[in-house]
Amino acid sequence: MKSLKIDKLGSVLIDRVSAGFTLFELVVTLAVLSVLVVGTIPLTQNANKRQKELRLRETLRQMRAAVDEFKRDTYGACPQGAIVTGNPIGRPGTPNAPSDPRSRVVIDDCTIFDSENLDRFPPDLDTLVNGVRVKPRGINLMSGRGLGGDDMNATDINSNEEIIKVYLRELPVDPMTGESNWELRSSYQDADSSWDQINVFDVRSASNEEGLNGEKYSDW
Repeated sequence: MKSLKIDKLGSVLIDRVSAGFTLFELVVTLAVLSVLVVGTIPLTQNANKRQKELRLRETLRQMRAAVDEFKRDTYGACPQGAIVTGNPIGRPGTPNAPSDPRSRVVIDDCTIFDSENLDRFPPDLDTLVNGVRVKPRGINLMSGRGLGGDDMNATDINSNEEIIKVYLRELPVDPMTGESNWELRSSYQDADSSWDQINVFDVRSASNEEGLNGEKYSDW
């Protein structure tokens, strides 16, 4: 009797499997799969967005650091109203202006500063990429004396050598827009003003989308 019951149960299971799923079971299965797929899409999108936000923060940090470094190299660069090409700092009778200890050079081209850019921030982003002519700060203690009785100092020997300092390797791309269309602000403007093209004091994203933290990228 027991073996007969087992045989009947096995045959019922085999018949059930061979009969396939009912329409109701298929609908329920597809509904569950749809919920799982829809639930994973936002997670994937947020992961991609988070990666772009990390790149944006790092890019903004690098560009603002380049602006600050340029500013440090302008201390003592050119007196107000200077129209000469070379930097007068270091010439006889010209005192050296106090500088940031992190700055090893001083900008040696006064033509990049106009009368409106009194704060001496970079005039545009291209200046940071193309570079500017600079000279070493401080006094060069090395001398050419002792070599054939030459009285010329090493600073005079190297005075004709042109040194170009580049502050950015290239103009970065905004990860949020896919272009190098950065929003700029001069040192004479508030955060909501359009760039007056006097100098570059701050750099922001041109995207008006909101980040995962609820703030607009243009406010970062």
